[in-house]
Amino acid sequence: MGIVFAKTPKGQDEVATRSGSLSPRVRRVLIFVDGKRTVDDLRGMLQSDDLQHTLGMLEEEGYIEFFDISGTPPAVPAGQTALPSITAFGELPAAPDPLRLQQARNFMVNTLNAFVGPLGMTSLLDRLEVANSHADLRSLYDEWYHAMVMSRDGKREAEGLRAKLLQVI
Repeated sequence: MGIVFAKTPKGQDEVATRSGSLSPRVRRVLIFVDGKRTVDDLRGMLQSDDLQHTLGMLEEEGYIEFFDISGTPPAVPAGQTALPSITAFGELPAAPDPLRLQQARNFMVNTLNAFVGPLGMTSLLDRLEVANSHADLRSLYDEWYHAMVMSRDGKREAEGLRAKLLQVI
């Protein structure tokens, strides 16, 4: 079974009228979302290194919604009102967890140093070092991910690294 997204009325309106503020690249992904193509199909058609992130952003902003391969909304587990976003962070721990916080910080710093290099990333690295909560690190997530996909080496590994980071952040 594959993951399929379909346009919401907001997404259909965006394609028809260009009413939103989507970049041409993000709009192109939205156009290809049709309720039939799986994410793997889209990945094969589009040359987008950050497809997972783009789909997550479109979903969170209400342009697309999650469908299963049959094109019908998936069943929502009992006790939930909706399925979680594919890029959603996990629930914040009730009490601060210094170990997970340090793991997430180390992961972000180490991946930036390994795949991007410290030059040009000094500001982000400094802000990561002084982040003292999961919320602080989460506010730096988009900038971290963008730096990863913009680097030659990082873009090949970005989706796998993103998934690993979301487990601890």
